Amino acid sequence: MLDRRRLLVTGGAFALSAAFLSRLQARQARAPRKLRKALMLYMCRDGKTLREKFEIIARAGFEGVELDSPSPISREEVLAARDATGLAVCGTVDSVHWRKQLADPSAEVRKEAVEALETALRDCHAFGGDSVLLVPAIVNATVDYKSAYERSQAELRRVLPLAAELKVKIGIENVWNDFLLSPLEAARYVDELESPWVGWHLDCGNIVNYGHGEQWVRILGPRLCKLHIKDYSRKRRDNEGLWKGFDVALGEGDANWKATMAALDEVGFAGWASAEVASGDEAHLRDVVARMDRIFSA
Repeated sequence: MLDRRRLLVTGGAFALSAAFLSRLQARQARAPRKLRKALMLYMCRDGKTLREKFEIIARAGFEGVELDSPSPISREEVLAARDATGLAVCGTVDSVHWRKQLADPSAEVRKEAVEALETALRDCHAFGGDSVLLVPAIVNATVDYKSAYERSQAELRRVLPLAAELKVKIGIENVWNDFLLSPLEAARYVDELESPWVGWHLDCGNIVNYGHGEQWVRILGPRLCKLHIKDYSRKRRDNEGLWKGFDVALGEGDANWKATMAALDEVGFAGWASAEVASGDEAHLRDVVARMDRIFSA
């Protein structure tokens, strides 16, 4: 009886050890995630000049930066700061898409929105970036959902030839604009444009209020072109108000980073992931980099 008991215990321990070893080997065998850390420029609080800001961002551990466009900063200044610091300008963000919408009822405003997007594409190309972040439409009392969908697609079709010429993608972002609220619809919206030069710039923090990042990743799959990295707390939202949900450090909210990283592995995503967090000094930015490293290794 004793020998049998020892055999069962030994056998159970062996099985547990084998299972642990199998998981460890699988983890070690997994190729490192090819995620490159970037920062939105205005997250860097210090630095009087653009070059000084680039230097701070690079020292903090970021490889790239996202810039607004159109912008009062000249291309020459951006290129000089880029070349002096080695910090890549990985993309631009359409700076007027909230005020001048592609889905605006006014044809004149839509024209201005197209011109701004074209400028953002040209700037991105000049800087060596590969995508422009765009909020394509905002649904509200004056812009109904159907019109937002149809008008924004129509205007994007005007711009896509330029995107193809410059080889710069337009990355649609999920924001709280009451539009494209599910990953299935988001995928359909992109697919209907029938162009490899439009994709999705997934914001992993914005999703938490009404969805799950890992589900969006799996459905959007090859449509993903970039990520925005921030967190969101449902508890703070419920107790303090909607926008207070963002007042949480990376890794301390309800974004399921482990599940999201696993989903990114499944779809084979590799590319830029930009922090969109509270602005701060170099010490703060170093902490953001460390938190991103922990998230990316989840």
